[in-house]
Amino acid sequence: MTSLPAFERDARAQLLDTLILRCGEERGRHFAILEDTVFYPEGGGQPCDLGTLNGLAVLDVQKREGEIRHYLAVAVPEGPASLRLDWARRFDHMQQHTGQHLLTAVAQDKFQWETTAFHLGASVCDIELSAPSISPAEMARLEEAVAEEIRARREVTARRVSAEAYGLEAVRSRGLPEGHTGDIRLVQIADVDLNTCGGTHLRHTGEIEALKLLGMESIRGGTRLFYVAGRRARLRLEAHEQRNAVLRNLLGAPDEDLVAALQIKLDQLLALERRSRKLEDELAEFQAAALAAHPGALVEAHFEGRDMAFLQKLGRGTLALDAAKAVFLTADLGGQGIFLLSAGQGSTLDVPIAGKAVAAILGAKGGGAGQSFQGKVPDLKAREQALAALREMER
Repeated sequence: MTSLPAFERDARAQLLDTLILRCGEERGRHFAILEDTVFYPEGGGQPCDLGTLNGLAVLDVQKREGEIRHYLAVAVPEGPASLRLDWARRFDHMQQHTGQHLLTAVAQDKFQWETTAFHLGASVCDIELSAPSISPAEMARLEEAVAEEIRARREVTARRVSAEAYGLEAVRSRGLPEGHTGDIRLVQIADVDLNTCGGTHLRHTGEIEALKLLGMESIRGGTRLFYVAGRRARLRLEAHEQRNAVLRNLLGAPDEDLVAALQIKLDQLLALERRSRKLEDELAEFQAAALAAHPGALVEAHFEGRDMAFLQKLGRGTLALDAAKAVFLTADLGGQGIFLLSAGQGSTLDVPIAGKAVAAILGAKGGGAGQSFQGKVPDLKAREQALAALREMER
């Protein structure tokens, strides 16, 4: 590879004709070493670039032992290579990464909050700041200060300096990869920031378009701040608008009243759930009385749309009224069958044995403890067969 790879010589280069110098395999993954590349390898908090090599998808790009490995699904021969970069992914990374440099600089210069970590995620990015806490007002001021620098269209440049010259530069952060030798790459935002960085960046801060702070959380004595920049911010706003349109239609309210309208609906739903539980309790009491009054040592019932909690409530109620009985209860719940077998202290039915027998007949998965056994079944087609077996065992 030439002294500087194509992605560093020109971060906007999308196509490149080069040569495959060597191929190999690493833990079952095929890779190619190229004479030059437009693909940035993962590093410094920035994910790798993706794209194609001779029409084949480049799945990953990593720097290993001083060389850049391009990972592919299949082996490729040495020889000519035509590269095509996934430009949308690259430009997104450039917007997020340059946005991080600007956010870091403003946070430190205006608030004295040092950045201790950075993560460029697939949908949301974050930086970790040394601030123990950040108030909503401070976050608003930070966002506005960043917006001012975006509007200022500060030029973003990169250059390499010797180790000796590096010591004379007013660099914000002096973190270098372990074992680094040779020149050191500096990325500068004019009149705002100078930092060591190997990543890809925009030409000026105006290309960030916008940076929106999304929220924060406390972490390791500091604060993690979440953000999106550029096209991500526009896509996020578009998604919010689409959701709001659906909510406006469902709730019959304008944007400013959506939360209040939803709270009214939730309160109504909670009231209905309480009423439903009360009615269910009354139904269980009524059904329990009917089952307890039914002749015979084994009583049974089937329900549509009832859950296991209802069956358990009904079983307890029945046995509380007649401890000499055993109950076999089933329900069809959303296309799945459930069953409960319980017996009172005065019942002669051996529930653990009977429960396993019923489960085998129904093809169920289940278990229990003491005088109760329950399970789930794909369907209840063999219910009558299971009931007949129970009556035979109860005799």
